Amino acid sequence: MNTTDPAHPPPSGPPRRRRALLWGALVTLLVVAQSLLVWLTVNYESNRAQEQVEAAAAGVAADVKQALARDLEGLQALLWNDPAPPQWRADSARLLHGHRELLRVERRDLQHRILDGVDSPFQAPVFTRIRREDIDLETEVACVAASRQAGPVYSRSYFVPFPDGLGLEVVDVCMPTQHAGRIDGFMAATFALSALLNQAVATDVLRHHELSFVEGDGTRLARVGQMRGAGVFVSERLVDLPGLTLQLRLDSVAGSPQLIPNLAVALVLGLSLALGAVVVLLVRDVRRRATAERALAESLAFRKAMEDSLVTGLRARDLQGRVTYVNPAFCQMVGFNPEDMIGRSTPLYWPPELAEEYARRQAFRLGGEQPREDALQTAREGFETTFMRKNGERFAVLIFEAPLVDGAGRQTGWMSAVLDVSEQRRIEELSRQQQERLQATARLATVGEMASLLSHELNQPLAAIASYAAGSLNLMQSGPADGETRAMLQQAAERIAEQAERAGRVIKSVHDFVRRREQAREAVRCDLLIDAVLPLVRLQARKSGTRVEVDMASPAPRPVCDRTMIEQVLLNLTRNGIQAMENHTAPAERELCIRVRQHHPRWVTFSVTDRGPGVPPEAAERLFTPFFTTRSEGMGLGLSLCRTVIEQHGGALDFGRVPGPDGTGAVTEFRFTLPSEAAPPASAVAPDVRPAAAQTTP
Repeated sequence: MNTTDPAHPPPSGPPRRRRALLWGALVTLLVVAQSLLVWLTVNYESNRAQEQVEAAAAGVAADVKQALARDLEGLQALLWNDPAPPQWRADSARLLHGHRELLRVERRDLQHRILDGVDSPFQAPVFTRIRREDIDLETEVACVAASRQAGPVYSRSYFVPFPDGLGLEVVDVCMPTQHAGRIDGFMAATFALSALLNQAVATDVLRHHELSFVEGDGTRLARVGQMRGAGVFVSERLVDLPGLTLQLRLDSVAGSPQLIPNLAVALVLGLSLALGAVVVLLVRDVRRRATAERALAESLAFRKAMEDSLVTGLRARDLQGRVTYVNPAFCQMVGFNPEDMIGRSTPLYWPPELAEEYARRQAFRLGGEQPREDALQTAREGFETTFMRKNGERFAVLIFEAPLVDGAGRQTGWMSAVLDVSEQRRIEELSRQQQERLQATARLATVGEMASLLSHELNQPLAAIASYAAGSLNLMQSGPADGETRAMLQQAAERIAEQAERAGRVIKSVHDFVRRREQAREAVRCDLLIDAVLPLVRLQARKSGTRVEVDMASPAPRPVCDRTMIEQVLLNLTRNGIQAMENHTAPAERELCIRVRQHHPRWVTFSVTDRGPGVPPEAAERLFTPFFTTRSEGMGLGLSLCRTVIEQHGGALDFGRVPGPDGTGAVTEFRFTLPSEAAPPASAVAPDVRPAAAQTTP
C-alpha cells in the first residue's frame, strides 16, 4: 500500500542536491580530521619510542663503562703488596668467581711469555683449539701500549674458536706490573663481550631490547637479549676505552605504533565513528518510518480480514462496560447489527430475566481491582453464560475474557472471545442418555456373570456335601451303628457342616468379587490353606486313583491373601490337574503335587503339577479366556477366575511343561505368586515332603 500523499511529493531537484552536498562535506571533514589526528598521534608515539631507545642506549653504555671500571679495580687489587704466586692464583680465582664476564687472568714477563694463568670456573678454558701463545698478537700490542702509557690498555676484539665449531668474541686488557718503580712484567685479562653485556645491563632492558657490539661496517661481534629487535627503533653509542672504541647498538623489540596507540585516540576515533553511525542511522530511520507506516496499514487491513473470517465472536468493552467493538461473527451469533450494540452499557443480547443479575456481575467485575495474573488465569479458564438472539432464542455461550491494554501498558477495557456452545450441550445430553443405557446394560451383564460364577463355584462344596451324605447313608445301611460307625457319621456330619459354611463363604466372596471391592486380606500359613482343600482333593483323587503329594517349605511361608478366594484357586487348579490325568495317564502314573516355595523375600510361589498330556498349543493362547474350555461339561470360567483373583492380589498366574522331580518325564505345572508377610529364615528353603494319600485300588 502506498501511503505517500500525492499533494506532497517527496523533495527533489536542487534542495535534494544541496542536502547531499552538505552531507558529503560533513563526511569529508570528519574523514580528514580523523586521518590527521591519527597521523599526528602515530608520529608522536614513534618519536617517544625513539627517545626511550636513545635513553636506554646511553644508560647501557654507561653501565658497560662502570662494569669495566670495577673489573679493572679488581685486577689492580691483585697486584697490591706483590703477592706470591700461590696467593695471586687464589686471589685471581676469587675475582673470576665474582665476575662472569672475565674468562682468564694471566701474568707475563717483559718478553710477553706467559708465566701463570687462571681460567674462569664457569666454563671450560677458551684457548683449547688454538693455543694461547698462537693467538696473543692483539694482547702483545696492547701490552706494548700499556708499557708506553704506564696504564691499562684494551686490545682489539678477536674471535676465539671452540672445539665444537662455535666460538666467542673476546677483548683483552693489559696492565704493566712494577717493582721498585720499574716495569718488570704484565698482567692480562680476557673479557667475553656477550657476557659483559649480560652482566652489566639490567634485566628489564634485555627484556625489551636486543643489544649488540658491532664494527664500523655493521658486522655483529656479540649479541644479547631475550627477543630479536624489530629494526624500527635503533640507537647506537660509542664506548670509549683506553686503546679501544666499541660501538654499542640497541634495537627495540617494539614495532611500528598501532593505528590506535592510546585511549585518547581511541575515544576520538570512537566518537567520530559514532557520529558517522548516527548520521547513517538517521537516514535509515526516516526510511524505516515510512516503511513501518506502510506495513502498519497493511497489517490493519490483514487483521480486519482475519477478524471478519473468524467463526469465534469477538467483543470489546471499555472500563465503563460499554461495548466498543464487535466482529461479524458475533453479530451473526446474536443477530444484531454493530450499530445496535456499540456504545450501550446494557446490551440487547442479554435476556431480560437475567439483565439485572448480569448488570450486578458486570459492575462487580469492572469495579474490582483484579490482579493481572488472576485476569489472565480467568481468560484461560473461561466461564459459561446465556445470551439471547434477536428472535428471543436463548443459547449457551462460553466466554474467554482478557484485559485490553494500550501501548503504555494501561488497561483500557476487556476483550472477550465468545463461543456458541449450544450445539455442544445438545450433543452432551445425548451422550449422557446413551451412557445411562450402557450402564444399565453393564449391570445386566454383571448379574449374568455373578449367576454363572455362583453355579460354577458352588458345584464343588455341594458335591462334597452330597458325597459325605451318600457315605453316611451307606454306613447307616451297612449294619448296626457301633462306636466306630458313630464316629465316622459324626465326622461326616462335621464335614457336611464345614462344606455348607464353605458354600456360604463362596457366595459372599463371589459377591465381593463381582462388586470389585477390596476384600479382607490377612497373613495365612500355607499349610492351613492346603489343609483346608485337601479333603476335597482326596475325594476326587480316590475316585480317579490319583496319588497326591504336598511339598512345602518349613516353616510354612505366610502369604497375605483373601483365604477363601485362594482356596478356590487351589481347588480349581487341583481339580483341573486330576481331570487331565483321568483319560490320558495310566493309573500307576497318576500323581498330583502341590508345592510351596519362597524364592524371594517378597513373594511366595505355589505350583500344582500333574502328569497329564499338557495343554495343546492351539488352546494355550485362549486358556485364560472367559467361557473357553476343552471339556464338554466345563463352563470355561475356572482359570479365568483364578487369574483374576491372583492379579487382584498383585501376583501372576502362568503354566508350562517342566521336567519331573524324579527325572521320569515332563509334567504340566500351573504356578502363581502371592505377596509374603515377611522373609522366612534360612531354614525355610529345606523342603518337607508329606504324602497326602496313598494310591487306592481302582
